[in-house]
Amino acid sequence: MSGQQMMEMPDLSNAIVAQDEMGRPFIIVRDQGKKQRAHGIEAVKSHVLAARSVASILKTSLGPRGLDKILISPDGEINITNDGATILTQMELSSEIAKLLVELSKSQDDEIGDGTTGVVVLAGAMLDQALELIDKGIHPIKVANGFDEASKIAVAHLDKIADTISINTSDISENLTSDSELFKAAKTSLGSKIVSKTHDKFARMAVEAVLSVVDFERKDVDFELIKIEGKVGGSLEDSKLIKGVVIDKDFSHPQMPKEIRDVKVAILTCPFEPPKPKTKHKLDISTVEEFKSLQTYEQDKFKEMIKYVKDSGANLVACQWGFDDEANHLLLQNDLPAIRWVGGPELELLAIATNGRIVPRFEDLTPEKLGTAGKVTELEFGTTRDHMLVVEECANVKAVTAFLRGSNKMIVDEGIRALHDSLCVVRNLIRDNRVVYGGGAAEIACSIAVAAEADKQKGIDQYAFRAFAQALDVIPLSLAENSGLDPIDTLTSLKSKQVNESNNNLGVDCLGANNNDMKELFVIDPLIGKKQQLLLATQLTRMILKINDVIISGKDEY
Repeated sequence: MSGQQMMEMPDLSNAIVAQDEMGRPFIIVRDQGKKQRAHGIEAVKSHVLAARSVASILKTSLGPRGLDKILISPDGEINITNDGATILTQMELSSEIAKLLVELSKSQDDEIGDGTTGVVVLAGAMLDQALELIDKGIHPIKVANGFDEASKIAVAHLDKIADTISINTSDISENLTSDSELFKAAKTSLGSKIVSKTHDKFARMAVEAVLSVVDFERKDVDFELIKIEGKVGGSLEDSKLIKGVVIDKDFSHPQMPKEIRDVKVAILTCPFEPPKPKTKHKLDISTVEEFKSLQTYEQDKFKEMIKYVKDSGANLVACQWGFDDEANHLLLQNDLPAIRWVGGPELELLAIATNGRIVPRFEDLTPEKLGTAGKVTELEFGTTRDHMLVVEECANVKAVTAFLRGSNKMIVDEGIRALHDSLCVVRNLIRDNRVVYGGGAAEIACSIAVAAEADKQKGIDQYAFRAFAQALDVIPLSLAENSGLDPIDTLTSLKSKQVNESNNNLGVDCLGANNNDMKELFVIDPLIGKKQQLLLATQLTRMILKINDVIISGKDEY
């Protein structure tokens, strides 16, 4: 056989011999061109590239000059945001490795509440650097272990450079000044959001809300007591913090009073209707007398229910279920304003705010189980006759509602997300009042510390240390690029200044203040948030570097 003929022979190493219905043999050669499984190092590279593509999308949304993304859901709903966790959760991702970055941003959001974009950008940068080392022939496990050691040095350095801010417990309502450090921290977190034009108002709302519900002994903030309610119409400036509860309902009858003072509210989970047997039942009515007796029975039951409520001393009823026109009319006749179809979470919040008990049966209603509040007011919005009820001066002053307005649903939704991030920052500072400075200052300081430590390492670890230091530089580089500055010039200048002046507070001047000292500009990040970013990004990078194959359950992959 000639060499030319041998070249043209197909590869039969993966062939299967089969027989047709007549018993004649034939050969099946599997088509390997369509889908090949990457093994070993090549697989790791493909996984890194998949994760890197996601991180590159978020890089332009980092910082106060970061750009927003338009997200269009499958049913055509439009959302505009630059919140990392929101962008990733609404993206359609086919790669299993890219989905890990979504989990990363969610874990940062669940644990800290802010910094979801930064943690994904940081993880993407670490994977970029790891890819370069793998191309040089360094084993992925060696890179992963080196990154782990480098992250410990970076976290320890963050502890060294952290500053402590003072928290004034009297920073509520009129006492809250623009010099309050909590107020400045809340403003920093809002700088990159769509509400940055009104960040003073939102920062004030965030600080007041947290300080209204904080438990300083346990250093804990119960977010269950802070409700964020949004309503389209008006501008962001019309948003306000209400010391009480806002219920997105109106009184059940239009002739009921629009304002009630010295409120005693009965919170019910039982419906205003005659009791029914638990089994399937059928009622046959054949005469007028039977119908009248049934009607009399129903009316007697309605009157009995209303008597239970009146005897308890309640002057307002909040019911989880609806009730028919007859019950509604009887409530109006007996001067008993009522709210129907109140949702479970709203009912619980109303009970917490008014120190009331949720009552499952009318027979259990007693004066001690009623909730108390100073007043309940029905608000009207615009020309649509849209109504909401505001319960103020509650028995439990620790329940507050942030009521946000906006010109459209997208702005209201983004306002809710921004306020949530700001609330989380204030909460984190109450848990741990140590801070590091933003604008990439902390990352540059850690990068310098890790690079200095790299020279002391022996063997391959020094490459991983230097790669980790370069990955940290991506945060200030991205901030400078998004702010229209020259990234390389800005970074080299800041690094040399930090080393020469021994000043760890120098970061990227994103807002054009002609000052790189983040301490003077009071651009800060809670220390626990920054440490969490480094640890989570490093853990995810280690995980991806250790994956060499993706096996989809129930499918053959060749």
